[in-house]
Amino acid sequence: MTLEDLYHQHHERVFNLALHYLQNIEDAEEVTQDVFVKVHEKLSTFKGAAAAGTWIYRITVNTALDALRARNADKRSHWLRAVSIGSKPLEQDPGSMLHPGINLEHREALLQLFRAINKLPVKQRTAIILLKVESLSLEETTQVMQISKEALESLYHRAKTQLKNILAQAKDDKTKSV
Repeated sequence: MTLEDLYHQHHERVFNLALHYLQNIEDAEEVTQDVFVKVHEKLSTFKGAAAAGTWIYRITVNTALDALRARNADKRSHWLRAVSIGSKPLEQDPGSMLHPGINLEHREALLQLFRAINKLPVKQRTAIILLKVESLSLEETTQVMQISKEALESLYHRAKTQLKNILAQAKDDKTKSV
């Protein structure tokens, strides 16, 4: 299988997965490019132990998480500079997410959901995104995350519980402020 074949088969799913993590079209495009550069660099070492799509998903998740860590480090750096000079730091909000498949009436609900998902620990967030947003099977998700089925089920259960609590708290906070 050539890089071109892999790109044509997987680039849309890679972009969408990156977009779910980063919630910014430009960042998702950059991660998509980075993923396929990594695929190109490692293609000769791919042994086929997992399906090519699973392998590419694993690279995408890791690359998107690296991009999030870099973004958060930049935010912390900006915040520290702003505090030291006495100005207000800028905040990045999922409100910048302009996924092309989202119509206007559902955008606010989706933004609220992704704000809550972003508060989950990384592994729980990954489980929710892969299982429910990307609709991967349990088997595919365990391969991407490199964990057992039992560990995935436990992560997913904890993520759902925590997500319900976060959304309930946000609803309570919104009600109190009205």
